[in-house]
This record gives sequence, structure tokens and C-alpha cells, in this order.
Amino acid sequence: MEYQPLKYIFQPSPKLDARTLLLLHGTGGDERDLLPLANQFDPEAHVLSVRGNVLEQGMPRFFRRLAMGVFDEIDVHFRTHELVHFLRDLAVKEDFDENKVVALGFSNGANIAGSLLMLYPELLAGAILFRPMQPLTDLRDGFRTSRQQPVFFSTGASDPTVDPAANTKYVKLLTTNGYRVTRLDVAAGHNLTREDTTRAAEWYQSNFAPA
Repeated sequence: MEYQPLKYIFQPSPKLDARTLLLLHGTGGDERDLLPLANQFDPEAHVLSVRGNVLEQGMPRFFRRLAMGVFDEIDVHFRTHELVHFLRDLAVKEDFDENKVVALGFSNGANIAGSLLMLYPELLAGAILFRPMQPLTDLRDGFRTSRQQPVFFSTGASDPTVDPAANTKYVKLLTTNGYRVTRLDVAAGHNLTREDTTRAAEWYQSNFAPA
């Protein structure tokens, strides 16, 4: 397959050296879904919100799955490389620094962000993962970042889609490979809550001083 362009919304910051918030929606969402969160996290950031290129029964996603909670890992690899190719081209076109991108993803969007952390461990400046699942289990040589980027990892205590033990294993994997992970367990299911976004915004502001 050849890489395809992704539909997106880009809102530039007046500050050319600002960070870029990369917004990645959940299954069935689109590039508009997470835009209302951007100002809460960083009112001075460039904002890049992307729509996944995969459709599942008409619902946009960032990669295919074989069943609930079972990912097509070949497609995860391809779509992650496709997203990075898109980001690097767009960084030149829109004049933002690809080394100052912080991903914010929910559900399937958090999973493609997690795949970026695993396949391109030096790329992102940090990541906010709401209701993530480990996207790849097939990495033979592992991965490692030297940047020690911060990662916010938010789970729902009653989320029926993820085994709590799998969350713990995933956090350990990221930590072992150099990321500084902050985990939050909220009293919720798979849905995103105000506690998630409030605590994540506080975390963001403590980890990323104004550019």
C-alpha cells in the first residue's frame, strides 16, 4: 500500500517556536472531536487535529482491528509510519518543529500515539494517553528513548475493554524503555471524564513550561 494524506485541521500559534498539540480521536470520531480541549492544555500551542484513514463500518479509526481489543499489528505498523510521514511533511509545510510535538489521544487515538512511542521513541516530546491499550506486541528488538519524555496514562477503573493487569504491564513497558509515566486511575469506564482532562492539563502545565 502507498501512504495516503490524512484529513486534518491545523490552527497555527502566533508564536512560531510554540509546541504542537497533536490531537488523535477515538473510534468513530474525527478531527473536530478533541479541538475543545486544546486551549485547556496550551493556549499558545499550534494545534494539529488529524482524522484516521481507516473506516470500520463507516467509523474513522487510525488502524484496523481484528476483533474488540485485538489489533491488526501489520496495519498498526503501516499506519504509524504513514502518520509519521504525514507529520514530517506537514511540519515543513506549516512551519512547526517536529521535535516539539505532544500527542493527546483518546482510545484508538491513544493507541496510535502509543505506537508512535514504540516505533519512533525519539519523535514525540510527550504524550497524553486517555484509555490506552498496548498497540504492539510484536517488537522483537524492543525500543528505547534517550529523551525521557513525560507520558500521562489515564485509565478507567471500570473500563470493560482493558484488563487492569494489561494496563500495569503497559506502564511498566513504557517506563522500562525510558519514558517518565504518570498514571491516573479514575472512577469511570471507557468514557472520558472531567477528572481526566483536568488532571492531564495540570500535568501538562507542570511538564511543559511556556515555549
